[in-house]
Amino acid sequence: MDNKPALLDDFHWLMDVLQFIDVGLVIIDRNYNIQLCNAFMQNHSARDSSELLATNIFESFPELPETWFRRKAESVFSLHNSAFTTWEQRQYLFKFPSYRPITSIAEHMYQNSTMIPLKNIRGEIDHLCIIIYDVTEAAVNRQQSDSLNAELERLSRTDGLTGLLNRKAWEFELEQELQRCTRYENASSMLMFDIDHFKKINDNYGHPAGDEVIRQTAKLTQQCVRSVDITGRYGGEEFAIILPDTNADAALMLAERIRKCIADSTAFYEGTSINYTVSIGISEFSDQFKNTTQWIDNTDKGLYQAKENGRNNCVIQAT
Repeated sequence: MDNKPALLDDFHWLMDVLQFIDVGLVIIDRNYNIQLCNAFMQNHSARDSSELLATNIFESFPELPETWFRRKAESVFSLHNSAFTTWEQRQYLFKFPSYRPITSIAEHMYQNSTMIPLKNIRGEIDHLCIIIYDVTEAAVNRQQSDSLNAELERLSRTDGLTGLLNRKAWEFELEQELQRCTRYENASSMLMFDIDHFKKINDNYGHPAGDEVIRQTAKLTQQCVRSVDITGRYGGEEFAIILPDTNADAALMLAERIRKCIADSTAFYEGTSINYTVSIGISEFSDQFKNTTQWIDNTDKGLYQAKENGRNNCVIQAT
């Protein structure tokens, strides 16, 4: 009985399936010439099969990273093992636009890809099948989720009024700094300061004006500190700064710069000018500090002394 017609029918049936499955399918020979290209690839590249078949894949798809692609493909040809690439490693192999409405924020299709070695009747690997999966929706959802989580993390660490670290986040950074100083015996200092007569500002101008003074204090402070310094709103009108690799004398210089910058500035709220000052306490790390509370308390003593000295001044507190 002749099975050839049945086999031919099976082949055409298989080709129909391959043509219309919702993945990209490309078969190339050992010279990287395209031998088969299904409807997915034709539709997304906006080219007919006659334009793609028997052409070199790098000529038909010049966006392919040739050096990388050849290295990947040669490993499949030589090792007879499949190779995989995800969108996290490379957004796409074939630069197709994204057409999905739900993921319209993606300009191009995100793709996972698989390269599969194909044997001929002699058992030799002379062709390679490339399968392209459109994972745009999952990729965009993942990115949006990661972005949202990062924003939530930022918000959990940030003071809403000033944009500085909130107290909890700043104290966490202080704990890390104390451990670093204890281990490596590095110099490090802390500043704590608050706004002089802040209650009078609230009483005379109202709490919204007080909020504006706090915002300006944070802004001016950020203009004075280094990028490595860690500034936080400790509570109410009180601020705290960690100064890594800084001894007390250098910390005093920064404290004076902050104090003078604020004293020379004016806050404005609804047409009202508000001049104010700050008092600053300074404490250099000491091996006598066994925890952050002791370091904070010592710095706070310096702040208290600055207040006792008449405000608008800076005091280094000895250990």
